[in-house]
Amino acid sequence: MSEVTASAVKSLREKTGAGMIDCKNALVEAGGDEAAAVEILRKKGMATAGKKAGRVTAEGAVGSYIHMGGKVGVMVEINCESDFVSRGEEFQQLVRDVAMHVAAADPRYLKREEVPSDILDKEREILMDQLKNDPKNSGKPDEVLGKIIEGRLNKYYEENVLLDQPFVKDPSKTVGELVAEKIGSIKENITVRRFTRYKMGEGIEKKADDFAAEVASMVG
Repeated sequence: MSEVTASAVKSLREKTGAGMIDCKNALVEAGGDEAAAVEILRKKGMATAGKKAGRVTAEGAVGSYIHMGGKVGVMVEINCESDFVSRGEEFQQLVRDVAMHVAAADPRYLKREEVPSDILDKEREILMDQLKNDPKNSGKPDEVLGKIIEGRLNKYYEENVLLDQPFVKDPSKTVGELVAEKIGSIKENITVRRFTRYKMGEGIEKKADDFAAEVASMVG
């Protein structure tokens, strides 16, 4: 069995909001496997984030972040259960942090379920070609390669899905894990509802000037 370290207990507590002793016991029961420990806590009703997931989040705040002297701007809506919490410093800091993260990381989707199936199919096709072109995979059946591909899709999610991206201020956790931490400390359900990112000039086709032709026309 893996040794249950203090850092492992702390990490599990931040993800679930459960008590320190409960987290340690769950890790011991799970043999040090954090994912299994989360399941144990949820089944016992000790994981705060899991228990609060079904609660309605009708309050919250819209926050913004402007970067690079006005070159990049972000708006995010994050919801919670009460107006009291929405006005609190910890919740407001979360809103600011997520907005800043969106500005820096440029996610395309909020959560995995929003990624269009045709996009995922294209990624699978590309990954399959890469695997088949690798001599190390010679002779492996498509079923095995398919399982490898599903594992590698996590990289796509980490790059493009907000809740799966490593948090820019602390890459040891994802944005989704950051939100789960706040659920544990604030004791209310919290959801990131939507975001919009603007980049100055994005989508505008800039004119490519032919400097030589311009000089020739002035001389001629």
